[in-house]
Amino acid sequence: MKAYYLFKKDWESELRTRYALNALSMFILVTISVIMFSIGSEKISEYLTGGLLWVVIFFSAMSGLSRAFVSEEERGTTLTLHLIAAPSTIFSGKLLFNLILVFLMNFAITFLFAVLFESFIINNYLLFLIAFLLGNVGIAVSSTIIAAIISKASSKGTLYPVLSFPILLPLILILLELTKFAMDGNSVADSMTEILVLVSYDVIMLTASYLLFDFIWKE
Repeated sequence: MKAYYLFKKDWESELRTRYALNALSMFILVTISVIMFSIGSEKISEYLTGGLLWVVIFFSAMSGLSRAFVSEEERGTTLTLHLIAAPSTIFSGKLLFNLILVFLMNFAITFLFAVLFESFIINNYLLFLIAFLLGNVGIAVSSTIIAAIISKASSKGTLYPVLSFPILLPLILILLELTKFAMDGNSVADSMTEILVLVSYDVIMLTASYLLFDFIWKE
């Protein structure tokens, strides 16, 4: 229950300041506009649009999800959180906030790709939906624990991309493969190996995050 109230506090604060929402919205619009101007009248392949989708999602996550714990450090509310809630509760609240933000962000990006790029054609919607849901969970979990780590560092802005790239790269590569399969119309059964790898990534990252966060938060 405390995790929900922590999420509610962060969400109401975000609605007042709109820091992450504005940063994500501007980054998404600018990035997609640059891609469209770069392509011009050229026709691009389906696989390329699928790859561009996850590249935009990856960099959008780096631009908007890094402040989950930084804001607490800047406002001086970290000590208060130490006193009122357990580390696992705090992580759950922050993770829930990032999950909502990631799903909103990625739904908007995918919708824009579907509307603006004719070659973005999905032939197996169920497979793409599975990849989309599991991928969003993986991005949210990884981004939350990375945000917790960098909140204790002095160079917060530069450290987040450095840590995000090696951690999120395996996830993005699997998502690219599953998106390719979804565009080809492959069945879910034929893509089960990649789906299981994606599930394993999410489970490992979630377990490791809860185990490590207690040490990170008390530093």
